[in-house]
Amino acid sequence: MNTAIVDPMIPVPYQVRSFQKELSDTFTIELTPASGRRPFHFKPGQFNMLYAYGTGEVPISMSGDPADPSKVVHTIRAVGTVTDTLMALREGDNIGLRGPFGSSWPVEAAEGHDLIIVTGGIGLAPLRPAIYHVLKHRKKYGKVCIFYGARTPEDILFRKDLESWRGRFDMYADVTVDRGTGDWAGPVGVVTNLITRGRFDPHHTVAFVCGPEIMMRFSVQTLNGLGVTNDRIHVSMERNMKCAVGLCGFCQFGPTFVCKDGPVFRFDRIQKIFPVREL
Repeated sequence: MNTAIVDPMIPVPYQVRSFQKELSDTFTIELTPASGRRPFHFKPGQFNMLYAYGTGEVPISMSGDPADPSKVVHTIRAVGTVTDTLMALREGDNIGLRGPFGSSWPVEAAEGHDLIIVTGGIGLAPLRPAIYHVLKHRKKYGKVCIFYGARTPEDILFRKDLESWRGRFDMYADVTVDRGTGDWAGPVGVVTNLITRGRFDPHHTVAFVCGPEIMMRFSVQTLNGLGVTNDRIHVSMERNMKCAVGLCGFCQFGPTFVCKDGPVFRFDRIQKIFPVREL
């Protein structure tokens, strides 16, 4: 955790160092402390609460390199009042930040195993720090496979990263779209169709899954069908977080709180409540 934050409920002023438009509704901001530089350490999968002055705050996972504490990077999809306000930010503007909070992808526990990463849409953003970590320590892992799905070719996030990963000889990466447009010549269909292409060892595999809940549900079913058990599957459940410290109860998920016990959960610990829509 960031020891510079004394009270986790008080936002610390940060300044927008850079703004990059990723897609029509998605953008990446890089933040730096408004007064002085200090390292910001986080684990892959953790999130911050970003506060837009006069509007409110939202939980957003980090999407940058965890090995670079000089940068605080978030990739955000504009889907509401607060995120629309954040999308209007430009270099030099100020926002408030609380964090980091929550659990993380178990990248150390996955060492020595094949690693399968299944993601869709904006779900690639919370997984990118884990991918950076794994590739920086590539020799500690077995086969590494990334399967990514988007609605259309125009909706593919982090295209340059995906092209770089697909070009590596020490990993397998594949991309599919729900609907092929333009000159798209790649796979068309749901991301679960890609999983069997990885040729990984299901009995020595750890899986990280992040995306729309229906995508995660069918991805888990596909992995189960291939022999990957639920105790080796991890999912990210970013939903309804408000206070980030388990006080408001807004993110209660069965007997757990997403902000404190998640957002990353080992699937066997939530499998009974995962499909319940009312939770």
